[in-house]
This record gives sequence, structure tokens and C-alpha cells, in this order.
Amino acid sequence: MGFANVLSELVSNSLLTEIGIILIFATILAFVVRMFKQPLVPAYILAGLILGPLGLGIIKDSESIRTLSEFGIAFLLFAVGLEIDVKKLKEIGLTASLGGLLQVAFVFFAGFYIALRLGFAQFEAIVLGFVLAFSSTMVVIKLLSDTEQLDTLHGRIVLGILLVQDLIIILVLSILSNGTQISTSLVFAALLRGLILFITAFLAGKYIFPHIFKFAARAKELLFLTSLTVLFIFAILAHFLNFSVAIGAFIAGISLASLPYHHDIVGRVNPLKSFFATIFFASLGMQLTAISSTFMIKALYLILAVIILKPIIIYIIVTLFGYEKRTSFFSGLSLGQTSEFSLILIVMPFIMGVISQEVFSIVILITIVTMILTSYLIEFQYPIYLFFSPVLSFIEKLAPKRKRESLEYTPKSHKIDVILIGKHRMGSIFFEALSKLKKKVMIIDHNPDVIRKLLEGKIPCIYGNMSNREVLDKIKTRNLKTIISTVPSLQDNLYLIKYIKDKNKKTNVILTANHIHEARLLYNKGADYVILPHILSGEKVATMIRKSLKNKKYFQNTKKDHIKHLDE
Repeated sequence: MGFANVLSELVSNSLLTEIGIILIFATILAFVVRMFKQPLVPAYILAGLILGPLGLGIIKDSESIRTLSEFGIAFLLFAVGLEIDVKKLKEIGLTASLGGLLQVAFVFFAGFYIALRLGFAQFEAIVLGFVLAFSSTMVVIKLLSDTEQLDTLHGRIVLGILLVQDLIIILVLSILSNGTQISTSLVFAALLRGLILFITAFLAGKYIFPHIFKFAARAKELLFLTSLTVLFIFAILAHFLNFSVAIGAFIAGISLASLPYHHDIVGRVNPLKSFFATIFFASLGMQLTAISSTFMIKALYLILAVIILKPIIIYIIVTLFGYEKRTSFFSGLSLGQTSEFSLILIVMPFIMGVISQEVFSIVILITIVTMILTSYLIEFQYPIYLFFSPVLSFIEKLAPKRKRESLEYTPKSHKIDVILIGKHRMGSIFFEALSKLKKKVMIIDHNPDVIRKLLEGKIPCIYGNMSNREVLDKIKTRNLKTIISTVPSLQDNLYLIKYIKDKNKKTNVILTANHIHEARLLYNKGADYVILPHILSGEKVATMIRKSLKNKKYFQNTKKDHIKHLDE
């Protein structure tokens, strides 16, 4: 009996064993891809392909796979909703709302036209147009969060557009669940049900949940259980209103995102999010079935539309709203994939027989391929941007001139002594110390809120990322004494060392690392000093304890300064 047959016998009639096999395969492949410094999402999908019908055929229960997938999406989108701070989206409200609507409309009609030209039936072309129009909230937020880009300007634009897309898809899901029968009354009924769901979430989030969670926060376990209860309440309510449970889970997350206990909830939900991310991506791979060469060619055209045409449309829209080329480019690049809702969107039409098995398989293939590609595109977005930068500069000149917000203050009269990369938390302490020493400091930060506060105080600053050569090129390195990075990104810090040392070997380069082996590597590459926060914090606390033994009021006085930095 072969290895595949043994495993197939082992997992038969046991959902728990199926999940175990999925996690074992996913973990093994995750180790392999990390050895080659690759994103983890492709590993999870590959695990599903190996275990599914196209691979060893170990897991054959497609119904269980679909259940796991939908359950996984619900938990993931709940976690995603928790990460969305609607207040931070106000500054890009017009870009998100009108821009999001325009993007969905343009991509839908482009996808619909391409699908018709490829020979699909009219209703199938409508479905494929919608599939291409929406992007993956789950994947994009996960990748932006992993690369610490959620608080960047393009991160907020992307979040805003995704939020608008998710609102539109609620309507689309409701309409397509009735098959080919689309009428004005159905659209109105869907809007009404969606309005009920959102009003319920808004009122509960404002008047009920603050009181409930204030009591629940006294016990960590109760806080966690209460959060999950809210998830399932909205999931059940969404199901009752004829929406996907995943939609309800997403809205539940948004309703809790503004609570003061939000960070505690996120911390407790994150392990579940990681677990179900693995299950979801693996189940995605398992749902892929064999596709004929004719339909494979059609799928290729649609994939190209998603990863090329869609980002171009988004880039043009964001540029026309007055944002500079880098922000527009990263916004488009981040949204070049189809949504996890694509699977939910095609299930009902497929069950009702109004779309074929080939279309169903094509949508799964497009979703898998574009999600994998997105993980690489975001990983290498800066080199890709630099490659296309000359073309983008030309396009930017052709766009109508609009007043752009300047997120930069570089006075020519000031001689800069120190460049500080990242002002949040630790960086604010460094800035305060350097200011007391009368040093001229320029700050580089990718959070627009931080830059705006610096602009108000006429403090030299640049909005951007240290791995972006265009940002570093603005630094006058000839007389620069010191550059300090509080960002613990190994790849970014390695790039920074090489750039600065090539320009001026005398400049002191002080970097930050989270691990000892990273610090050793940075020293070998030329860093003058590497900050290891966990070691320095231990030494600092030991010193504080010694001082407190001599002065009983020491901690009371220190507490005020500590709270001040926490609030920054």
C-alpha cells in the first residue's frame, strides 16, 4: 500500500485528522519556503494542492473542505475588521469612497468585456467581471501588517478602497445568490438588509459593546469569549438576512475596532487568525480541479487582467485624486488580486447550475495565482517601483495638475547632524535627547500622522521608507555625522548600511534588531552599533531598580515621563 493510500485511509471519516494532516504538510512546506526567504502564503496553497484531487488525493471530502474554508474566512475577516480603524480613513475618504466605486465599475466592465470576448456566456461574464473587480481584504491586510505598512499613506488608501469594495460586495453577493434573476426589487431588498446589518453594528458598537466589554475586560478569558460571541451573533444575523457569515464576521470586527480594549482583543484573536489562515489557503489549493488547455488559456488572460490592468486602473484613479506616483503605484500593486469572497460569490450560481464547472475552477485558479503573486509583489514592491519609476514620472506629468499635500520639510539653511528613521516610541526618546543636545535632526517616517505633526513644528522631515532609494537620495550625506534606524527590519537595515557607507564611510550608522543573530550580521556588514531593545531594556530596568532602592519616589517621577512617551 502506497504512502498516499495509507494517509487516505488514516484521514477517512475524521475531520480532526484531516485538519492535522493539513497543518503538518503546511508547516513542513512553510519551513522549506522560509529557508529560501519566500512568503508563506504559497506554501499553504501548495500544501492544499498536494493533498487535494490534483495531488495525492488524500483529502477527498469537498464538503468538509468548503466548510473549513468558509469557517476560516469568517475568523480571518473578523480579525481583519478588528484591524480597521475607520477614523484613520477620514483623510482619504473621497479617494476611498469615490475612487473605490470608480475602480469597481471600471474593472467590472473591463472584466465583463474580456470575458465576453473569450467566449463566456453573458451571466458567466457578469460573474467573472465581479470576480476581477474585488480584491482580497484578508491577504492585503495580512501582507501590509507583516511589512508594517498599514499606517502608511498608501496603506490607508488601500484599506479605504477595500472597505468600499466589501460594502459593494455585500450587495453583489445578495443579488447573485438568486441566479440569473436580477431585478430592481432584489437590489432594493439587498440594500435594505445590508443597511439593517450596518445600523445594528453601529448602534451596538457605540451604545452596547462599550459597557459589556468594560465588564468583560476584567477577566482575559471572558474578554476573548465575549469577542467570539459578538462574531457569531453577527455571523448568525448575516445568515438570517441572506448574507454570507463571513460578511457578518467582518462587520463584527469593525464594530469592535474602536473599543479601548481593541489591542487586547487583537492579541487574543491573532493566534486563531494564523491558524485559520493556514486552513483557508490550504483548502483553497484543495478545491482546484483539472482544467482543459482551452480554459487554461482563458484563465491566463483573466489573470493578466487582474495583475496588470487592475493595478493600472487603480494607479490612474489614485493619481487623479492628487497623490504622488509612489503612493499611487503601491496602492495599485497592493490590490492586484481577486478576493476570498470570489469563492463565496460563485458557490450559489454554481450550485444552481447557472455557471459551469470550468468557470468555477477558473475562478479558484485565478484566486490562487493572484494571491501568490501578490505576496511576491508586495515583498519586492520597492525594486519594482524603481524599475517603473521613469514611466510613472512621464504619466504623472500628463495627469491634470492638482494641489498635492506636501509631506516633506527640508530647509536648505539647516545643516543636518543626525538622520532619525522612525519617530514612534523609541524614536521619540532619541529625538528628545538629541534636541536637548542642540543637534539638528531630520526624521524619516512612513506614518503620515507623524510627519504632519513634525510639519506643524517646522521640524525637518521626509515621508517615506528607508528602503526607498528616492527617499535616501534626498539626504545630504557629505557632512552627515550619524544616522539612526529604529526600524527592526533586517533587509531594510542591510540596504541602509550599504547605501550610507558607499556615500560616506565616516557616517555612524546605528541600527535596531530584534535578534542576536541579526545584530551579528549587521555588525559584519558595517553597522557602527546595533540596538537590541530587549537587552537594553533589561539593563535600563536594572539601573532603575538600583536607583529606586536609594530614592523611594524615583518610580513616581519616572512614571510621568514614561506615560508621555506612551501617548506619542
